[in-house]
Amino acid sequence: MSVAPVIAARRDTGGALIGYLPVGFPDLQTSIDAAVTLLENGVDAIELGAPYSDPVMDGPVIQAATEQARARGFRFRHVPEAVAAIRERVDAPVLVMAYWNLVLQYGVDRFADDVAAAGGAGLITPDLIPDEAAEWIAASDRTGLDRVFLAAPSSSDARLRSVVESSRGFVYTVSTMGVTGARHEVDAAARSLVSRLRGAGVENACVGLGISTADQVRSVLEYADGAIVGSAFVTALAEGGLDALGAKARELSSGARANR
Repeated sequence: MSVAPVIAARRDTGGALIGYLPVGFPDLQTSIDAAVTLLENGVDAIELGAPYSDPVMDGPVIQAATEQARARGFRFRHVPEAVAAIRERVDAPVLVMAYWNLVLQYGVDRFADDVAAAGGAGLITPDLIPDEAAEWIAASDRTGLDRVFLAAPSSSDARLRSVVESSRGFVYTVSTMGVTGARHEVDAAARSLVSRLRGAGVENACVGLGISTADQVRSVLEYADGAIVGSAFVTALAEGGLDALGAKARELSSGARANR
């Protein structure tokens, strides 16, 4: 189930809200319940983050959550299991976000087959560039999975064109240089970067890193196709459980339904 049709369907109603949660936090079953909670409370698609020992892109909130997941027994094989469990309960796109070494160790073709069989939408690769992604491009073409590459404010025009041409589903548009985490102001560089991606022919540009309020969601969706929220949801889950997570999802989704 590709995420692209869901993003397209939301264009006339404000824009898409995409939520990120780590698999296995605070435990595997609760992480599955948490993803379902987001999808039942206004979030349009889910990114399931695979905990990793060297999460170079993750901020302190997500790092703490992934460290707890790993300490409690998370294994990468749990990712397709979680995707399948979520898709059994909710008809919505579920993407995996994983550092490339995890996929290599698991087996690229095996991973693609297992995620596709579980009903997953595709893979976001924060540390894989299109130039080095031939094996994943072939596997995702074979299985029909989305492949989401990242674009950053520092990316050259040539790199942006490569990212746009190689991505399927959307381009993950990094709003600011650095790591994930809620910020009081989403970097204004995001608007410029989305404009550059439009010039490179992007169909769907979704902005992430630092979005934590309904106003920020609303602001991002004035120029982007989707807003990605991670740390704010992880914090809600950590501090208040599923009830607080559902409330946060409803709060942020109000920003995604306010532009039209």
